[in-house]
Amino acid sequence: MTSLPAGLELRPLHIPSRIDAPNATDFREMVRLRNLIYSEISGHDDSSMPADELLPLYQPQPEMKRFAWLAVFHGEVVGRVGLDFPQEEGARTGFWLIELRRSAWGHGIGRAAYALIENIAREHGRTVLQSWAEHPAADGPRLEAPTGFGSIPRDHAARFLLASGFSLEQIVRVSALDLAGVRPRLEQMLQDAEQAASGYRVVQWTLPTPDEFVDSFAWMKSRMVTDAPSADLEFDEEVWDAARVRRYEAGYTDAGRHMLVTAAQHVDTGELAAFNELVIGKDRAAATSQEDTLVVASHRGHRLGMLVKCAGLLAWNDVAPQSPRVLTYNADENRPMLSINEAIGFAPISYEGVWKKVL
Repeated sequence: MTSLPAGLELRPLHIPSRIDAPNATDFREMVRLRNLIYSEISGHDDSSMPADELLPLYQPQPEMKRFAWLAVFHGEVVGRVGLDFPQEEGARTGFWLIELRRSAWGHGIGRAAYALIENIAREHGRTVLQSWAEHPAADGPRLEAPTGFGSIPRDHAARFLLASGFSLEQIVRVSALDLAGVRPRLEQMLQDAEQAASGYRVVQWTLPTPDEFVDSFAWMKSRMVTDAPSADLEFDEEVWDAARVRRYEAGYTDAGRHMLVTAAQHVDTGELAAFNELVIGKDRAAATSQEDTLVVASHRGHRLGMLVKCAGLLAWNDVAPQSPRVLTYNADENRPMLSINEAIGFAPISYEGVWKKVL
């Protein structure tokens, strides 16, 4: 590995079992830096999370091997570095991040951190590295996505990724819905969707998923990496079962976070045909996150995406009536889902680039 710049330490991040443990100092510092960096990039705090809510998501899981480091420069923690390896049989991919305070740019820290990432990926036989980076609006030259949908500025992050041998594969649109006054529109759209979705009914639950739905929900979760538009990105097909669903749910319930799942059930067969997730942390006045949404391929064409999104958002008022907005992420070429979001009232607020390198 290339020698580190003078004054730089890439310190392995210890993952404590409890946030109040004596050895949790570095983890709390990592979360503080995470929140500061996201605020620097986006100009808002909607992506901020308390350390005790993030910690359960870092606990060891059999389906993912995780590496993490703090970037310490002349004694100051200036960023974080991460690398995740899916553990499915035959997995080839690695997903990574390097996030630095702006004040730490220009010292070779990112280059050193990426060299570490690539060396570890090669040691573990990974042949594809992929990463997401937010690219705030800026004037000047732009990069077009090869999908034909969207572009990003050739900014600091883009220049770093290009210099590291990555290619831009996809643009992800970050959208927000202002929840004030949206209920009448949602009620009308839900009514229209219900008429189109004859033969389906809405079922909803908060975690944990009821036993009667857990196997069907697990199968739908497994389709997220295969059925959603993914450009020329590579994802190892995931295997989900009831045990994996319970581990996934623990990342939310152990943190005191609240998830509402809204699903469409095919009446004749009892199959779950679509689902949508809404999530909020312990601060019920913070922004809401709309996480996974999927309509199973064999059930498309019945407006089930609109059905589960509207039903979920209408029920959400009882969960977090003070939450001001909902944030969601979609591939910019995913026109069917974006059309639903736009009709509901979601508007774009920023864009991410998804980057890939074949080793």
